[in-house]
Amino acid sequence: MSSRPAAPISLATPIRFSDPLPSEVDVVVIGGGVIGIMSALYLNRLGLSAFVVEKGRVAGEQSSRNWGWIRQIGRDEAELPVMMEASRLWQQLDTDTGHRTGFSRSGILYLSSTQKDLDAQARWLDIAKRHQLDVRLLDGAGVADLIDTGASGRRWAGGLWSPSDARAEPWAAVPAVAELARSEGVGIRENCAARTFETAAGKIAGVHTEHAFIKAGQVVVAGGAWSSLLLRRHGVSIPQLSVRSTVARTAPMAQMFAGNAHDEELAFRRRQDGGYTISALGTHDLMIGPDAFRHLLTWLPVAVRSLGATRFLPAAPRHHPDAWGTARKWSAQEETPFERCRVLDPEPERRRIEPARQRFAARFPALGAPEITDVWAGMIDAMPDVVPVVDRVPGLDGLIVATGMSGHGFGIGPGFGKAVAHLAAGRPTGHDLSRFRFSRFTDGSRLVPGPAL
Repeated sequence: MSSRPAAPISLATPIRFSDPLPSEVDVVVIGGGVIGIMSALYLNRLGLSAFVVEKGRVAGEQSSRNWGWIRQIGRDEAELPVMMEASRLWQQLDTDTGHRTGFSRSGILYLSSTQKDLDAQARWLDIAKRHQLDVRLLDGAGVADLIDTGASGRRWAGGLWSPSDARAEPWAAVPAVAELARSEGVGIRENCAARTFETAAGKIAGVHTEHAFIKAGQVVVAGGAWSSLLLRRHGVSIPQLSVRSTVARTAPMAQMFAGNAHDEELAFRRRQDGGYTISALGTHDLMIGPDAFRHLLTWLPVAVRSLGATRFLPAAPRHHPDAWGTARKWSAQEETPFERCRVLDPEPERRRIEPARQRFAARFPALGAPEITDVWAGMIDAMPDVVPVVDRVPGLDGLIVATGMSGHGFGIGPGFGKAVAHLAAGRPTGHDLSRFRFSRFTDGSRLVPGPAL
């Protein structure tokens, strides 16, 4: 049994998965994040041989850098049935892994500082009722019963409360599921970039990796922030961009709330180690590159809605997926951008940590300003309507894309992973996936942005 890392997974994390490359499998999964690992697990359980190739480390990017929320509340309605299944699957996976995911069904609370905001939150209750989800609207007294802010702490107008929602520890959970998948027969290879697809007569024939060729009739692209770059190399375009989010971890401290919560300025969740994961809300960073210009018109609806919350940076750092100098074309024999940046480990925006720390202290003055023990950032793969692409790619038989999770991927990972496996097996997914179809950006449909949080 491997030890749990004490921080998000990075290039410094020792390689744990180095299975030999097979000559042939049914499905090659590109990307060892939560979506790729879950897809491989459920592919194997459906009787299809699967091999995961990961350019850096399993869960090395956003899959170990997210908040750790397993959230049904506030979801886009099309995502909700998949998420409800994912919530059940997480609980089962926690059992299957010997309770190594940090799973805890401790609830999620959307806090409202004003009655106007509370009234807006209440509109989601109609969706909850349609799906028979236990979500309740609390007044200020109800919130006070859940969160102990002390005599002089913050008081909220109310909140939307989902007691059945959960949390897990990202940098422990995804590797634990990867170990489970490998124990059941899935092959996984870290430090192994996929370079190009091989095609024949309009069909997938295999994948050229940096080490060898793997023959396969199907490929799942679950590369997170890197998916668009890999797909574009093969003439497949999706309007995916990446935004940077900064997160911090506090030292252990007294518990004032066992679950996850956010208001308009701060998100926080209780951690298994006794501290809190915190993040200042209200802003995110978009690093301008070729894709940002290429997909500008498609992104306008969501850009207008979130313009005040977006900080535009003129260029991404060297070797990022949408950096100006990142190669867009290469051969199967050449070093690729994926090998030049094994783990996308962006520098956190440290100016956002002190506001988060002070906001936490203002809400919980009895606890005081928390000691910050870790700060990190992740690049969130986002789509212009804030829901992912989970679909077969028209015109290239055997290619399945599962990307653009828009910050929602960790919680919903088992649900979409299982759906991907059923797509590959030619079986019904049990869900209406039409909102996540590949063609929605080109078929004339009006894009309707889903909820951003």
